[in-house]
Amino acid sequence: MKTAATLKLIYHTAKVRLGVLIMACAFAGVAMSPGEALSAWQLIVLGLATLLSSAAAGAFNQYYERDTDALMQRTHLRPFVTGQFKAGALWLGAIVLSLLIAVAAAALATNWLAAFYLFLGAFTYGVVYTVWLKRTTWLNIVIGGLAGSFAVMAGAAAMGASLSPAPVILAVVLFLWTPPHFWALAYACKADYAAANIPMLPVIVSDRVSTSVILAHAVALVALSIVPMWYGMSWIYLAGALAGGGFFLYASSAFHAAPSVGFAWRTFAASIVQLGLLLTASILDRLILG
Repeated sequence: MKTAATLKLIYHTAKVRLGVLIMACAFAGVAMSPGEALSAWQLIVLGLATLLSSAAAGAFNQYYERDTDALMQRTHLRPFVTGQFKAGALWLGAIVLSLLIAVAAAALATNWLAAFYLFLGAFTYGVVYTVWLKRTTWLNIVIGGLAGSFAVMAGAAAMGASLSPAPVILAVVLFLWTPPHFWALAYACKADYAAANIPMLPVIVSDRVSTSVILAHAVALVALSIVPMWYGMSWIYLAGALAGGGFFLYASSAFHAAPSVGFAWRTFAASIVQLGLLLTASILDRLILG
């Protein structure tokens, strides 16, 4: 296999795009925490460590789920399914080593609490969600949503402010965000999850119930995302929270009013826009106004 093609497969197997979002969560945790700013090299190492720990968890997810991925149209061409990557001890060793390097780098650059939160995020996604819960309960992604929250807490811990209200609130927002984000995807791919016998919420309840729960989550997380205004955030943060939140609520409301695959994909996309604007505004708030 050519090097470029192999790197492309690794990129998708490690879910690097998701990792970039998780890295942004860690940076937002830094930005929303009081205290002296981290140096450039500390931020770089923390960011890369977050990305690497997320990549390890994402790769393990695809390694472990190769049997169910083979049953789903959306995932049946993943490398561990097609045999382009051979599942075995070599891959497991590389995944574990990557996580250990990430945790050690975060500890050396910042502190052990930040590193521990990175480990918890990877463990939650890779083991708690993927191995223990995904095939057994519709609460899988609810509890699995803690993975993103731990990235925010890692950023806050790196600043020595793990109990500061603003990043803690953002961590809760992330916890509330993950289920509707993923349930919208699960609705759009309902046949896939049913074929793989994975009990995602839209597979096991009616359209009305699943879209109602998605909308309720959206309302709760958008309302909560405004609260950091009372804990030191400025109009820059508020603008991002309102713009992204309004868009997500509009999409979720339309999806609830007329459940369809098209509206499910729009809600899924709107959730990414909402979180992207919220995280960007969090970081800009610190960069521009200090």
